[in-house]
Amino acid sequence: MNLSKTYTVDEAQKRLEQYCAYQERCHKEVTQKLYDMKMIPEARDQIIVHLLQHNFLNEERFAKAFVRGKFRIKKWGKQRLQLELKRKDINNTLITIALKEIDDVDYYETFNSLAERKFETIKASNTQKKRKKLADYLLYRGWESHLVYDKIRELIP
Repeated sequence: MNLSKTYTVDEAQKRLEQYCAYQERCHKEVTQKLYDMKMIPEARDQIIVHLLQHNFLNEERFAKAFVRGKFRIKKWGKQRLQLELKRKDINNTLITIALKEIDDVDYYETFNSLAERKFETIKASNTQKKRKKLADYLLYRGWESHLVYDKIRELIP
């Protein structure tokens, strides 16, 4: 996309409709896109209101889709999901609602299989190094520390 081009409000609106229709977006991404398109603040506000009214932009729907996708594909834990949503300026109420999209049974099954799979691949001979590598891996992905340390005690006595 050529960002030095100038857009009329209608052109920008059409582009943003396509942008939002392609995949769920949050307000921050849309605002950034409009800013990159060099739209003036009044036009940005007008376009965002249009996208909200026509349901192209829905923060709750975005948060839910984000949580489902990152959990299922990247196997992120709730801590990481929460952090990433906060980085996208999603409010805490919506984050709480979105995290309910993850079934508890799926959550623990995913955590256990992820931990066990990673444990199998760790080559370190030193027990302490094994523990650290597994902990770092799981904590980076946003799994709760109590889960991580309980699992490490289970796998590496």
